[in-house]
Amino acid sequence: MIETIQLDPTKANLRKFTEFQVDLYAGNPYYVPPLVSDDVRTLSPKDNPAFDFCEAAYFMAFRDGRPAGRIAGIINHQVNADSKRHNARFGFVDFIDDVEVSGALFKAVEDWARTRGMKRLIGPLGFTDLDHEGMLVEGFQELSTMATIYNYPYYPAHLERLGFRKESDWVEFVMDVPDSIPEKYSRIADIVSRKYGLRTVKYSSRKRLKDEYGRALFHLINEAYEGLYEYSKLSERQIDYYISLYLNLLNLDLVSLVVDSADRLVGVGISMQSMSRALQKSRGRMFPTGWFHLLRGLKGKNDRVDLLLVAVKPEYQNKGVNALLFTDLIPQYIKHGYRWAESNPELETNSKVQGQWEYFGNRQHRRRRSFSKDI
Repeated sequence: MIETIQLDPTKANLRKFTEFQVDLYAGNPYYVPPLVSDDVRTLSPKDNPAFDFCEAAYFMAFRDGRPAGRIAGIINHQVNADSKRHNARFGFVDFIDDVEVSGALFKAVEDWARTRGMKRLIGPLGFTDLDHEGMLVEGFQELSTMATIYNYPYYPAHLERLGFRKESDWVEFVMDVPDSIPEKYSRIADIVSRKYGLRTVKYSSRKRLKDEYGRALFHLINEAYEGLYEYSKLSERQIDYYISLYLNLLNLDLVSLVVDSADRLVGVGISMQSMSRALQKSRGRMFPTGWFHLLRGLKGKNDRVDLLLVAVKPEYQNKGVNALLFTDLIPQYIKHGYRWAESNPELETNSKVQGQWEYFGNRQHRRRRSFSKDI
């Protein structure tokens, strides 16, 4: 017997909701768990400032009294107002390979969304683009990253059976870190620097970075990503939240800023040592021993770096600013002993972004998809 329950968003329930995923993938060598406390914070209406313009509901399915699946329904009223659509999102979705379970979960979200006047269900998406998004459809035997979703191969088939169809795809690449800066990159960076009066800026103090460019960094992300698929503009409260949450974790060697002659921020590249193995060892939990693995993940040796984001001011896009960023970052990657760099998901139609990898040995190793269904 299948029973579907809507959860009150208490911390205890949200932890149970999050840990279902960690338990479902126990022993899977490719799955990377989230940090459970981070997901609980994201899902909590008391903690996440996205609830200023979003609402959400959380459902868990039980088969014969045992947890069998979970799903979140999300309505981003800001995106809907900008796009003049009536979309609900689904996200944070996991289920055993049982069509009755997946059917019950999606029925619960569809019913919830219809009662709020929504006409279409899309996902997997989070509250904003800084949450995990996109269901894996290729690359199931590739180690996941901390910034992306991993799911079993049966998930897409369940969605298609329920009437969902492809909405949009993202692709991901793994690149070889070269032994030196590619000559063409150096030449482009030099030309761009002289032509537009641009330069790279490095910081050794997180406080100075936050004070001088913390807010500008997230405003730049808003400018650079505006108009992309289902992008949700970050509010001032969200910017404060993310500055506090993320900037303290960064190794500043792996952050590059490009500014103009008036010190205005033009571009940013943020990367981070891969935390995939550390999160696997911690099982997404800080205690009792997870903190040790996470600390080693941040400070220890690693051969892989994650390219978390690259953002360039719209008027400088396609003018070679990325070359400036990577001529600054590549020597740092070499210094730290990284052999491979992983891109974050990029829309399959964004050939300009993908073109920047042509100077490196690269392999498109994962593909993920958002699905949609009229409700």
